[in-house]
Amino acid sequence: MAKRTKTSQPNLLILAQSGRLEYEAVIFLASLRTHAPDWKGRVLVAEPRPEGAWADHQTQISDPCRELIAGFGAEIVPFTARHFGASYPQGNKIEALALLPPDEPFVFFDTDTLVTGPLNHVAFDFARPAASMRREGTWPQPPLYGPGYGQIWKSIYDRFGVDYGDTLDLSQPDEHWERYLYFNAGWFFGADPVEFGCRFLEWALALRNDPHDELACQTMDPWLDQIVLPVVIRSFGGGRPGPDLAGLDGDITCHYRRLPLLYARQSTHVIEALETAVAPQAIKRVLREWEPARKLIYQEKGREKVRPLFEGLPAPAQEKQIRNQLKAKGWWLV
Repeated sequence: MAKRTKTSQPNLLILAQSGRLEYEAVIFLASLRTHAPDWKGRVLVAEPRPEGAWADHQTQISDPCRELIAGFGAEIVPFTARHFGASYPQGNKIEALALLPPDEPFVFFDTDTLVTGPLNHVAFDFARPAASMRREGTWPQPPLYGPGYGQIWKSIYDRFGVDYGDTLDLSQPDEHWERYLYFNAGWFFGADPVEFGCRFLEWALALRNDPHDELACQTMDPWLDQIVLPVVIRSFGGGRPGPDLAGLDGDITCHYRRLPLLYARQSTHVIEALETAVAPQAIKRVLREWEPARKLIYQEKGREKVRPLFEGLPAPAQEKQIRNQLKAKGWWLV
């Protein structure tokens, strides 16, 4: 039977566990149901069990959040992390892909994402996977005497037998980081999550456990998932997202990263989408237990204290600068 390659209703996957992520999951799902009411696809919330690579850690979603998540129609699916867990939480997204049904298109979103528009209008082409381009030049950091960007990236593609040449953005100069295929792993999609996840896991473990010579000077924590993702996507015939996906990181979704950053740098539209989605009393009752939501949303400190710090100013070149300003003013609530 041929694989389905195009659909408007793929399976959605997010991650949640005790602490910040369970509250962000509530926000994601509240925003999905509020701003994409015609979304009919399955939504799976992967929950790591407190065993395996998460042994001795409290990971289980609290009962109040669990009740809300179920009320939004999402399915909480536990899994045991074997390879990453507490030592590299970003690896959850790699291992959790195995929870999804094989041969069914999927979209993964980081839990700190807000849905602000009709997600069902995004024209996903699952025969050509892609991922978020909302990233900074965080990796690699070439040493002074080499190897450079090109040699480092090509060595990874060569190691796994994936074509490298057509990944280059030739509009960017040689040895400028944007010339090379590099994604933020905040969202990505594909045609078969099991096949995609197996390759993602195999290659991530290979680089972590046995980095080759060109990676000798590179730090792979916390970037490992973003190092491997472009190579995996290219191996399935994908690449940079085209105009049909402009609503992601645009009018339809916002990867806000942390609530203080949302109030610091996102548009009024995004802030209003957040506050509308979490206004119902049943949601408010639960989110108020989480300090960032209580202070920034419900006590309106995000609008009154955080937003004025950045209004009318040019956007800093890097997120780190915004974080530092928020920390200095006591508003880095996470």
